[in-house]
Amino acid sequence: MARTSRLPGFYKVTVPERRALVADVTGTEIGEIERSLEAGGLEAETADKFVENVLGTYALPFGVALNVRVNGKDYVVPMVVEEPSVVAAASNAAKMIRSGGGFQAEIDPPLMISQVQLTRVKDPFAAEQRILEKKQEIIALADRAIPGLIARGGGTQDIEVRRIGTKQDEMLVVHIIVDCRDAMGANLVNGVAEAVGDRLAELAHGKVGLRILSNLCDKRKVRVTCNIAALELATDEMDGDDVIDGIVNASRFAELDPYRAATHNKGIMNGIDAVVIATGNDWRAVEAGCHAFAARSGHYAPLATWRRESEGLPSLVGHIEVPMSLGTVGGTLRVHPAARLALRMLGNPGAGDLAAIAASVGLASNLAAVRALATDGIQRGHMALHARSVAIAAGAEGSVVERVAAMIVEARDITLEAAKRALVLLTDGGEGATLVED
Repeated sequence: MARTSRLPGFYKVTVPERRALVADVTGTEIGEIERSLEAGGLEAETADKFVENVLGTYALPFGVALNVRVNGKDYVVPMVVEEPSVVAAASNAAKMIRSGGGFQAEIDPPLMISQVQLTRVKDPFAAEQRILEKKQEIIALADRAIPGLIARGGGTQDIEVRRIGTKQDEMLVVHIIVDCRDAMGANLVNGVAEAVGDRLAELAHGKVGLRILSNLCDKRKVRVTCNIAALELATDEMDGDDVIDGIVNASRFAELDPYRAATHNKGIMNGIDAVVIATGNDWRAVEAGCHAFAARSGHYAPLATWRRESEGLPSLVGHIEVPMSLGTVGGTLRVHPAARLALRMLGNPGAGDLAAIAASVGLASNLAAVRALATDGIQRGHMALHARSVAIAAGAEGSVVERVAAMIVEARDITLEAAKRALVLLTDGGEGATLVED
């Protein structure tokens, strides 16, 4: 089968059948999928080399988002997440977006910021001038610390000097801008900061403070847009034009109110984080960078916005811009089988393409959330999927899980107690049992 992300009825088939389908459309060996994902894909002995004081491993569901098309290319996107409805919602929203041509992404070069703090600088202005006069010397010194990156075509690109603080505690912060290629870059830029710190302090006639990367990687952003026709957004109760109005209203609410923006952005990170975790990247670094970027104006704002298309047929235009420091080489990727599998399923993308995929899934997740809020409300679909977890907690197994889940959804009582009653009714009364009173 040709590479495609359209797999109708995927959720209806068994786990082995899903593995076979994904292996087929991604060109991945089914044996690798089975080996890499069995019991979480990581043995305790290997985990013991990752972190300290290991007792074992903690598995999370590894699913795939379907219908994702970015810059004309289809992706079956691995997602690791514990929250019900996230994968289904992203897939459904991506299907709507696909009908309008999919996601269009622009990717900045992979530039990371290495920070060197300089304190006790008596004349910050003169110190800044001395540092900038020696820019090429500092760049050369930085590059000597990262020969492997230089060999791969990366390296130090520029030096910036910032004066921060008040007259009483004014300090200089020097940014060394490093092209990290397909690496996330944390260890690389930390090494650069260590390498140039003493020389910068000497030039500034000051003292070295902190030397470390910044996770606000605002020189390494990705921008994604999409356009969805009103017809695709319609529900049984609302026409597409009204849904557009509701989504635009939700976007404006988030733009004006940081309390709403926080939840708006959480929905975006549902998608982004799940892709970042699946591919063995640092989701905490991505979260920190995105939220700092959202607050860069001094007002916490939404990362994604939605507007009505002003020309042509009624449609909705979405836009997201986020800093994204992801890697496709090094770190966890060398040793975690599931992370390596996730990248192979994506066609072994470069770091920029992976960032575009993650941001696209984030935009899809946001569309799913604001559309639900503007139409049926967020609980209807979310709780229906949550019902399966409740059924399992009540003791349901195999095909009985779906039956118990359906019963408690029908009864509008998605609780552990209701699931236990449903299980008893099924045991006593068979398939015709129901929790709904006549």
